[in-house]
Amino acid sequence: MISLEQLTDYCMNFPESTQDFPFDQETMVFKVCGKMFALVNVAWWMNGDERMNVKCEPEYALELRDQYESIKPGYHMSKKHWNTINVNDGELSRKQIFIFIKESYDLVISKLPKKDQERLA
Repeated sequence: MISLEQLTDYCMNFPESTQDFPFDQETMVFKVCGKMFALVNVAWWMNGDERMNVKCEPEYALELRDQYESIKPGYHMSKKHWNTINVNDGELSRKQIFIFIKESYDLVISKLPKKDQERLA
């Protein structure tokens, strides 16, 4: 079981990670260098709908959706580049979820200008 506080702490532990609510008062967004790598609807989470969106390479996103019932196309996001993960439904381990978050962060870093990549390495 992962709490919202644990999830937030993990996302904020990455270099230059920021958190804000750019869309509304419910959607918490984690960014690096102004680019999103994870989103959580706090209101839904507090009501038991514990899911989050993470960025993913398109082919890998499809593989994960085929492999896990807990992973769906990104809710309100590009279905090609984002997955929605049901965090606490019991299928995925804490370690797997944290790996998916780290992969999302790393993917965003890989698309940044070289000077930013080097600074964050």
